[in-house]
Amino acid sequence: MKRRQFTAMAVAALFGACMAAPAFAADIDYGKPGSPVKLVVGYQPYYTQAWTGVVMRSKKFYEKYLPKGSEVEFQVGLQGAIISNNMLAGKTNIGYMGDMPSINATSHPDVADLRIVSTLGLGYDQCNAFLVRTDAPQFSSGLDALKWLNGKRVAVPKGSCTDRFAQTVFKEHNIKPAEYLNQNIEVITSGFRAGKLDAAVMWEPTTARLQLEGLARRVSTGFDFNQIDGGFLVMRLDLINGRPDVVKAWLNAELDAQLYLADTKNAAEITKMAQEQTTGFSEKSLWYSLYGSYGRPQDVRLLLHYAITPEAKDLLIRGSQFLHSIQSIQYPQIRPEAIMPQFAEEVLKERKMKAPLGEILPLPDSAFKGSK
Repeated sequence: MKRRQFTAMAVAALFGACMAAPAFAADIDYGKPGSPVKLVVGYQPYYTQAWTGVVMRSKKFYEKYLPKGSEVEFQVGLQGAIISNNMLAGKTNIGYMGDMPSINATSHPDVADLRIVSTLGLGYDQCNAFLVRTDAPQFSSGLDALKWLNGKRVAVPKGSCTDRFAQTVFKEHNIKPAEYLNQNIEVITSGFRAGKLDAAVMWEPTTARLQLEGLARRVSTGFDFNQIDGGFLVMRLDLINGRPDVVKAWLNAELDAQLYLADTKNAAEITKMAQEQTTGFSEKSLWYSLYGSYGRPQDVRLLLHYAITPEAKDLLIRGSQFLHSIQSIQYPQIRPEAIMPQFAEEVLKERKMKAPLGEILPLPDSAFKGSK
């Protein structure tokens, strides 16, 4: 399978499209409660923490709950900013995104009012992972690896969860790279291949791909610094107000998807779903991104909270403070009304369940039976 490549011009156009503020989007008419609905769902198969979107697309759990005759179109977003912009423009109704684009999406009520309604997953190493060049020293701890970055060339996609993690731990431990570069995934990959980078901070499944292809080594994660990351489910307020029946239907389906994801007996099938919906990733790298141990079998790979738990809310608050500090959003705190936990909580109550739903622990490498 060929890896998708982006030219410098295409990358520049992509980032320009993400940063441009869309014009005000009028409210959408979704029909009367109980009637069939047409939904466009943006999701990120290239972001492992949001893989309930992958499961939802393949398993179609929503068909059990949405009104008969409803139609759902899934659109792949290479990054959360694309999904956010499409939601603000009224082109997408529901979005599966990381914490930073989710917060950013809710900060433009003058364009369109978007709300966070559920937690897709929380983790410490899905987005918070330092990678170094393969000839870097062997480190005795994550902190030793961090200290090595003093005076080195480090790259991140700025404004992302990786940027928040890197800047937070650099500040806490007084680490000062010689260069702190704003680079996307493809440029970071090329930089490691050409020996132009000492380190980068990356999210899964790219972390697994870079390590398994021998281009970089994962040496430190959020576990080493008690730094959490997360993914969230975002909906337009006009959908929430106009079709609360659809909101609850989708959240029931999302609950099914998270329960399915939590069961490691489904690991092989979930990996195949992800491979069908992505390009440029081997089956093993996709499996490893959610189930691999990286030699640390005690580190939980994903926490399935579903509801907006205190841990999830704290992450959103800290994330908004970071985005404000780098002038990505106007206010230092996420709007209180931007977080709407009540629908997910109601679904859990009706189904006699509590958050968190479960967790995904690493599997032994021998559990992988697919192709490399």
